[in-house]
Amino acid sequence: MTSTIQQLSDPFGQVAFRDAGVPRGAPDEPVVLLHGVGMQSAAWAPQIDALSRAFHVIALDLPGHGGSDQLPSGSDLEMFLDWFLAALDALGIRRANLVGHSMGALIAGGFAIRHPDRVARVALLNGVFRRDDAARQSVIERAALIGTGSFDVQTPLRRWFSDTPSDRAARADVGGWLSEVDVEGYATAYTAFAHGDALFSDSYDKIRCPLLALTGGDDPNSTPAMSWAMAKAALHGRAIIIEHHRHMVNLTAPEAVNAALVDWLNWPCEQGEGI
Repeated sequence: MTSTIQQLSDPFGQVAFRDAGVPRGAPDEPVVLLHGVGMQSAAWAPQIDALSRAFHVIALDLPGHGGSDQLPSGSDLEMFLDWFLAALDALGIRRANLVGHSMGALIAGGFAIRHPDRVARVALLNGVFRRDDAARQSVIERAALIGTGSFDVQTPLRRWFSDTPSDRAARADVGGWLSEVDVEGYATAYTAFAHGDALFSDSYDKIRCPLLALTGGDDPNSTPAMSWAMAKAALHGRAIIIEHHRHMVNLTAPEAVNAALVDWLNWPCEQGEGI
């Protein structure tokens, strides 16, 4: 599936996206997928394939990733939320089911808080939530290093993958996407990711729609404890932990992730579900 380009309002340039499945219902409430830092919409291939059989699915390239234009250097998480709002408006999406991975989860969670009328459901995959001081300092230092133009592909791959067959297969694809990413766009997104997890962490009780928080049981940075905390903080939250997987769980355990997302898409929006 090839990407399509859509012009956004100033100052956001163009967004690249993948569109699959047939719009259903009136109005259409598509599943909108937001990937993590260093990735691109192609990283959602297993979810696009599975979900588009029954739902309208749109996967966006984040700014400075894939075919999307960059945001200005130094843009913070709130600028990424403004970009996402502009993207939804340009694509004519009034209300969506949001799925975010890692940095995409920060955007999706923040957007559900800031624009609740635009979100039917929100799923946060391998999201970060209230990092402790040591974790926060570590990720800020990595962001500063990337900002100097120093970018080591192998370092994130070692954190994100084990040596199981499913991990080895996904690792090759992820390594390729990381190698292709624009360093300036990567640095801008990673800096927003490093500093953004505390921005909305005290406001998750304002998320009224059904919230799914899912992560890998062995993810050292987007930990199971974080997913449980996000689910508990939201009004209608549920946490799912996929054991023996790490950060790229949508690629290493696609069947389990897809099943969880299909179930989440059938939660009633009117009342949501408890943990």
